[in-house]
Amino acid sequence: MSYAVIFTSKQSSNTKGYASMANKIEELAKLQPGFLGIESAKDGIGITVSYWESLNHIKEWKLQSEHLLAQQAGKSLWYDWYKVRICKIEREYSFTKP
Repeated sequence: MSYAVIFTSKQSSNTKGYASMANKIEELAKLQPGFLGIESAKDGIGITVSYWESLNHIKEWKLQSEHLLAQQAGKSLWYDWYKVRICKIEREYSFTKP
């Protein structure tokens, strides 16, 4: 069983420092116990989905010190709004063109 954290956001006009922090946070997430992967898309509204082994791993990531700093900067500088959804993945399937 695995879990998805869906982070949906609307970025503010202040983007100074955002790209470098986003890259740093993604690299840090990849080093966290329980991290399984990440996908993102942006077209006006940003959607990033990270995948985790357990709810406890998600909680540990939320409380990681550098991630906490990024969250604060996001609230004060980079986002007009955001929403976080945590979901249990019940089933997964895919298609790849040969």
